[in-house]
Amino acid sequence: MSIPSDLEIAQKATLTPLDDVAAAMDLPSHLLEMHGRDVAKIELDAIDVMADRPTAKYVVVTAITPTPLGEGKTTTTVGLGQAFSHIGKRGVIAIRQPSMGPTFGIKGGAAGGGYSQVVPMEKFNLHLTGDFHAVTSAHNMLSAVLDNHLYQGNAAGLDPYRVTWRRVLDVNDRALRNVVTGLGGRLDGVPRESGFDITSASEVMAILALSNSLEEMRSRLGRIVVGYTPDGDAVTAEDIHGAGAMAALMRDALKPNLMQTLENTPVLVHAGPFGNIAHGNSSIVADRIGIHAGDFLVTEAGFGADMGAERFFNIKCRASGMTPDAAVVVATVRALKAHSGNHRIVAGRELPEALLAENPDEVHAGGANLRKQIENMRLHGVSPVVCINAFPTDHASEHAAIREIAESLGARVAVSTHFANGGRGAAELAEAVAEAADEPSDFRLLYPDDASLREKIETVATQVYGADGVDYAPAANTSIDLYERNGFGGLPVCIAKTHLSISSDPKLLGAPTGWRMPVREVRASVGAGFVYPICGDMRTMPGLGKQPAAHSIDVKPDGTIVGLF
Repeated sequence: MSIPSDLEIAQKATLTPLDDVAAAMDLPSHLLEMHGRDVAKIELDAIDVMADRPTAKYVVVTAITPTPLGEGKTTTTVGLGQAFSHIGKRGVIAIRQPSMGPTFGIKGGAAGGGYSQVVPMEKFNLHLTGDFHAVTSAHNMLSAVLDNHLYQGNAAGLDPYRVTWRRVLDVNDRALRNVVTGLGGRLDGVPRESGFDITSASEVMAILALSNSLEEMRSRLGRIVVGYTPDGDAVTAEDIHGAGAMAALMRDALKPNLMQTLENTPVLVHAGPFGNIAHGNSSIVADRIGIHAGDFLVTEAGFGADMGAERFFNIKCRASGMTPDAAVVVATVRALKAHSGNHRIVAGRELPEALLAENPDEVHAGGANLRKQIENMRLHGVSPVVCINAFPTDHASEHAAIREIAESLGARVAVSTHFANGGRGAAELAEAVAEAADEPSDFRLLYPDDASLREKIETVATQVYGADGVDYAPAANTSIDLYERNGFGGLPVCIAKTHLSISSDPKLLGAPTGWRMPVREVRASVGAGFVYPICGDMRTMPGLGKQPAAHSIDVKPDGTIVGLF
């Protein structure tokens, strides 16, 4: 069966008025702030208005370690949310807003795919209601205040060589990774080395996602550490009088965005923290509204279960107090075959022909990755459901191999064809998730707040990643000691590593053992509320490829956008 492109499907969608979408959530229409006909912001008063209503089952969608192409977590999240109506339940979806860096880079948009999409996909993937621009402006406002503080006498005693706050921009631009600011004459500022990150990597974005209220967001913004004095004392955004202006710029961005799927299922789209550097999950405020708006709230955690789901459990749930009832682990034939080590998959290129040939033995060979990710769900006391995200090139014997692996560990399994068939194609998955969510919850965090930073890092590395231990570079040890001396030791950790392996080495496939995790440096996002050790060469500002998606995106004379995918 030939399926039209995602954009063609999306542009033919029949949208329901947003008042009706809100009514399906029992959300009063007076709490909507319309942005055109197809997108609305939800007033934060909705949190209190809906607080006494029944609580939905809370479901997180994660995955095995993906190929560079991704394995369809967002598509599965949307398909599952749609599927609940096919089994007589009400589903609500909460997902991140995508960065325009990947949209115009190599990955493309992130509205789902096929017949499981959020619409209008053009608005979803581009500016939406301007939240990313607010984050960019607030972040760079603090950068400007900081440089002005240095220029105007540096009352806080910042060491210019220990300034940690950079600038951000929501495009892929490798030329801005490292820059020198303040060049020119005496009136042009204090020259110093700095650089740009992509907006989704901004601590302000993580704060947006992890705040429970406007008051809390204002407090978190004030706790941002912009640098240190020569004696190693932290200097914050509050210390240099930058937090208030940031909060003013971020006030409206804290309101979640309401959209809908192709089947008119409500979707809360809010925040977009980077999946490598930050926790890679949508916002707490969206979840606090959605949890009282249906029978099931389905949200998504970025990258594989060792990354996004671990951070969902130990960072987001720790901050929100909400606990999940079930987890969906998305698995694909192609990814498990890739974990056999027999194929090389490169984003933007055709899949290797041998990968598409029927070979259940290769699925079993790569099955160690699925086994470890199921184990990672159980480490946190959450019932896993394995979703076999079916592709037309799959073979029944290969699906049977995935089922055999999952069932050998006692996990529920469902084949889902949501890409081709929308919610109807995910009905089996919805039934399995409903069963799992009805089991008694035994959710638990992986480590206590009062563990040391090294204990937290080593717990994640050994228990979730399967490392034998952790090796710290001298600079990493120095930073950890500095953070604990400044009172940051109680924060959770967010380990920045490759998403292409459970390990910190992208070349190690499956579920590698016999390796140690190297930590080359450690940074603190104190306002967001986590410390992030960096393992390997992690880019916070991506670059464009030789043939980026930007080359294909255009606008017709009638205003129709083409080239998005």
